[in-house]
Amino acid sequence: MIDAIDFASLIHPALAIAFVFPLIGIVVHYSLQTRNRRMQIAKGQKSAVPGSVGTQHLRLGRWLSNSVVILSLIGLAYPIFSKIFAAPPDQQNGTRTILLLVLFALTIASLFLLNIANGKLQRAGFATLTGIGLVLIGCQPEVFRRGFEWYVSHYYYGMAASMLMIFSLAMFPEIYKDRSNRWRSLHVVLNVIAVLLFISQGFTGTRDLLEIPVSWQKPYIEQLYINNCQTQPCTVQPQQ
Repeated sequence: MIDAIDFASLIHPALAIAFVFPLIGIVVHYSLQTRNRRMQIAKGQKSAVPGSVGTQHLRLGRWLSNSVVILSLIGLAYPIFSKIFAAPPDQQNGTRTILLLVLFALTIASLFLLNIANGKLQRAGFATLTGIGLVLIGCQPEVFRRGFEWYVSHYYYGMAASMLMIFSLAMFPEIYKDRSNRWRSLHVVLNVIAVLLFISQGFTGTRDLLEIPVSWQKPYIEQLYINNCQTQPCTVQPQQ
């Protein structure tokens, strides 16, 4: 039987599949169209790509960047608060819970202010605050980071992708101001890396879903893990 906690665990992957990953494909498509149009015009050719494609790429790119950061916060909120509220009342730390809620709120507020900031220093400051908030939340002990296999960790890939998205939000006005195209070139390189991270998230996220048992199975899985560790060396760790 699947209860509410199991449904809550599916919010993060469901949003990724239904919203974020399709948006990635659309943004990549518009980016290629924008580049093709720019190169054709630079060669003096008439481009069949409409002029609005650049505006659409910018608008949807900002949607994507914000969505990735929010999705990361949702993915971090589930293990933190589900484990806090599942603990016995005498083991719950009300002050810490309130501080975590404030940290989530401040991180979301910093992301919002990053989107409306005009000055370069303002954007840099709010981007830094958003990134710091995301890292502090990710460092909570309830978050499973797969440190024993960090090189294939859904957490670390996701954090890296989120940081790139925060940086993209902070840098996009500079792309249109810089006539030397250095910011544009940096934008292209960083977002190629981001696409590769998104692809890796599809693999590592699917693997983690297979490894996380539903609530009624969890006690039996943990007991099997304990029994195996008593008879042979453990090379993996169960999802907590």
